[in-house]
Amino acid sequence: MKELLKKYENKSPEIVFNWKDSESEAEGWVVINSLRGGAAGGGTRMRKGLDMNEVLSLAKTMEIKFTVSGPAIGGAKSGINFDPNDPRKKEVLERWYKVVSPLLKSYYGTGGDLNVDEIHEVIPITEASGVWHPQEGVFNGHFKPTEADKINRIGQLRQGVIKVIENPIYSPSVSRKYTVADMITGFGVAEAVKQFYVIYGGNVEGKRAIVQGFGNVGAAAAFYLSQMGVKIVGIIDAVGGLINEEGFSFEEIKSLFLAKTGNTLVSKNLISFEEINKKIWSLEAEIFAPCAASRLITINQIDELIDSGLEVISCGANVPFADKEIFFGPIMEHTDNRVSLIPDFISNCGMARVFAYFMERKVQMTDEAIFNDTSNRIKEALENVYNKKHSKTGISETAFEIALDQLI
Repeated sequence: MKELLKKYENKSPEIVFNWKDSESEAEGWVVINSLRGGAAGGGTRMRKGLDMNEVLSLAKTMEIKFTVSGPAIGGAKSGINFDPNDPRKKEVLERWYKVVSPLLKSYYGTGGDLNVDEIHEVIPITEASGVWHPQEGVFNGHFKPTEADKINRIGQLRQGVIKVIENPIYSPSVSRKYTVADMITGFGVAEAVKQFYVIYGGNVEGKRAIVQGFGNVGAAAAFYLSQMGVKIVGIIDAVGGLINEEGFSFEEIKSLFLAKTGNTLVSKNLISFEEINKKIWSLEAEIFAPCAASRLITINQIDELIDSGLEVISCGANVPFADKEIFFGPIMEHTDNRVSLIPDFISNCGMARVFAYFMERKVQMTDEAIFNDTSNRIKEALENVYNKKHSKTGISETAFEIALDQLI
């Protein structure tokens, strides 16, 4: 696996597009790792300090994710080095999408990512640049539909991603109008845990969990895990955190979800980040869901969790370990050898799968059909890993082998 991974990591990307904004200090890159299947896909992120190597590693991650989520296309990513809190953000995005619109019409599909919103920024701004939909390039390059079929499928995709969830099972509040895009990634993170226990033995109900990050993904993962009967005993966020060793009730988790402002945890009982960061890693918990930024988790934190009874990790963040390697660094390998580590390209494939689902010819548009499709895709990926190797350790290594066999 390591030889395959090295070969994959070292292979140069097919296309690197570099842009320097004429009206600000913003710089952007589209990295297309390959045009496998005639197209490539991957979202747009913005953060201060971002560089081309980060975009490249994310493009390669997307290509591996597509082996699970579908469609069978290449991985890509857009990244803009710019402060997302700058008031000029919208203008920068407008100029960026205008410049990359020929790619988006031909063979590249994008969406939201870190600090860039799918519904409020990507879709309207790309549309204003003459792109029918930010995934139009995937339709044209990979599916090659007739014009009428393309119109129908793009309509389905537009409607599906912004679909307001009506079924209260999938939403913390029907009156607040949460969309599929708001909830599906966190749903996948929780569902991966449930399917792990179904396939490898055990019962998710009554297990204890720690959630890192309380943005869209972490809050949704906590909501769905709690709904399954998991006791959330700790939440750590950039602003601080909460601990309840008995486990927060489902109603309490729902209230925390509804109280958050943007991607920030809000509670009158909030413990400072310094204090929670000292305490949380030694809490007794079987489940850990890292759903914050990439490359945060240290080997000491992992060892503390394992010593306290950790059984399974379901990654909501891409590459959550503080390794410098693109994929399988020493901290990740150490973790994979000691506990059940479900890799990010399986557990957080929800949004990529939703895109793939709505690109198909004619699909059901109900909440149940959409969420069950993601659940089934995650289940299938974990069953493939289990069928190749029954062990509860080495899950990520085996999953990478399965993916890389398709790509190399």
